[in-house]
Amino acid sequence: MEAINDFLAILISYTEWIMLFLVIGGGVFLAFYSRFRPYRYFRHAIGITAGKYDDPNDPGEVSHLQALSSAVAATVGLGNISGVAIAIYMGGPGVVFWIWVTAIIGMCIKFYSCSLAIMFRDTDSDGRLQGGPMYYITQGMGSKAKPLAIFFCLAGLVGFLGVFTVNQFTQTFWNVVDPNESIFNLGEFNWKLIIGIVLSIITSFVIFGGLQKIAKVATAIVPFMVLLYFLAVLVIMALNPSDILPSFQLIFGEAFNLKTAMAGGFWGLVILGVRRAVFSNEAGLGSAPMYHGQSKTKEPIQEGLVSMLGPFIDTIIVCTLTAIVIILSGAYLEAENNGILMTLIAFEKSLFGYGDILLMFIVSAFALSTLFTYSYYGTKCLSFLTNAKIGKFFNIYYVATITFAAVASVDLVINLIDLAYALMCIPNMIAVLYLAPKVNQQMKMYFEKKEHGRA
Repeated sequence: MEAINDFLAILISYTEWIMLFLVIGGGVFLAFYSRFRPYRYFRHAIGITAGKYDDPNDPGEVSHLQALSSAVAATVGLGNISGVAIAIYMGGPGVVFWIWVTAIIGMCIKFYSCSLAIMFRDTDSDGRLQGGPMYYITQGMGSKAKPLAIFFCLAGLVGFLGVFTVNQFTQTFWNVVDPNESIFNLGEFNWKLIIGIVLSIITSFVIFGGLQKIAKVATAIVPFMVLLYFLAVLVIMALNPSDILPSFQLIFGEAFNLKTAMAGGFWGLVILGVRRAVFSNEAGLGSAPMYHGQSKTKEPIQEGLVSMLGPFIDTIIVCTLTAIVIILSGAYLEAENNGILMTLIAFEKSLFGYGDILLMFIVSAFALSTLFTYSYYGTKCLSFLTNAKIGKFFNIYYVATITFAAVASVDLVINLIDLAYALMCIPNMIAVLYLAPKVNQQMKMYFEKKEHGRA
């Protein structure tokens, strides 16, 4: 395991610079190329999501709200709770600023990629309408670009595993419940193995039901859990009002302080922010277009606008809440381990000694919603590489890796996912940047119609 981890760390050192250039550089380019118009229609995006423009006769499988909920279910999870803690642990409070920057840029990337997911939909071997990077690469860029689509899908077979979620949930359970104190003292490894098996069974009940079942479960779980987490953090902030402003000041002050850049100088700090933001909201990764590509709509720009809400919810809101609690509680100065432990300390200290139990409840729901939705991504990748019937077998492989992740080391899991994400970003962002002019054409027509009251 240690040798594999060292090898992954070496590969990441090369791929992360490409990811940084494509996500930050590409995102900034798209923001200026769009003349910032998508940001100006944020309110309109909320109206679309609320169903104001829904037409049940439009092609697709799920509503705008269900597509957004499913995509957010995959991103609003342990990436927002333990991922932020990992970033602060490795780079200090200043890394949060770069998470914000990446999220704002990521909103524009999501707009372009999810608009493309509707523009270039295709049917699979079962005759069902499908959307996502592999389809807008092959349909938009032509058959010569198919190797890019294949490369994306191969990386996705690893990147779209729920290993990080399972690993961090297991760590949460262990730190809160402490099974060694129970009458069944089975040892840490055996307890984690049992947790992995239980998660595998629960996940199986949902993911084998297909997209419709995943979307319904995600739409039921995500809004409630985000609200509960939001309320818990508001209580903590209300109990520590004098520490809120200093926490923000520390974030901005440390963002450009080289002394806090513990992972490779100033650019190391920026890369940490990009890594964790990409993991948090998946902008540039190409995952969200797979869900948004199934939305019932004929208007690509509508779905692009809806998808912009994802990074805003899961990174600007949820990640910020996590970061403020960690900083104002002082937990970032106490935790000696990566991952969820820092957030657990913050909640336990801030909510009368019982906050860690509440967080475990929230984490459980987040973890399950992420596990349910991620399986769909991998199924689509394998279906594209083979066919729709074989693609369904990804779920068996997916469930098996849940048990493995429960007992794996956190460093190995983080490096594995970071590498897979960087590799997935490359073909997806190349396609998004190449096809951006086509999105601009659609955007011009759509906004002209809206301004004349026809959209």
